Amino acid sequence: MLMPERSKYRKMHRGRMKGKAKGGFEVNFGEYGIQTLEPGWISSRQIEAARLVLISAVRKTGKLWITIFPDKSVTKKPQETRMGSGKGDVDHWVAVVRPGRIMFEFSGVNKEEAEELTRQVGFKLPVKVVMLQREEG
Repeated sequence: MLMPERSKYRKMHRGRMKGKAKGGFEVNFGEYGIQTLEPGWISSRQIEAARLVLISAVRKTGKLWITIFPDKSVTKKPQETRMGSGKGDVDHWVAVVRPGRIMFEFSGVNKEEAEELTRQVGFKLPVKVVMLQREEG
């Protein structure tokens, strides 16, 4: 699974997901992009599940870019543990996405296939997604 090699601090605050994406809202690399419409945390397992769906379709003819990375740690305390005694251990890593963020870009498929891929990827993710096409010019 994806996770940072190093981080300055192991445990992070939850933070806020207020507002729209500050960057990464245009299709820069591929022909099509998958954009989120809601704020949320995308775990490294969800990114991997979406990657497998996309790579199966674009493997031979196209290329895939993943434009998000899970760099936020999420902690969890063991079950049946009493309150107190500090913050739990790092359980998994997530990428924070805000509305408008392009998460995946790909090329090498026609428009109908791209729409079907976006629908399939939407089932794997906890946020609503939409497909964008690169604007020429």
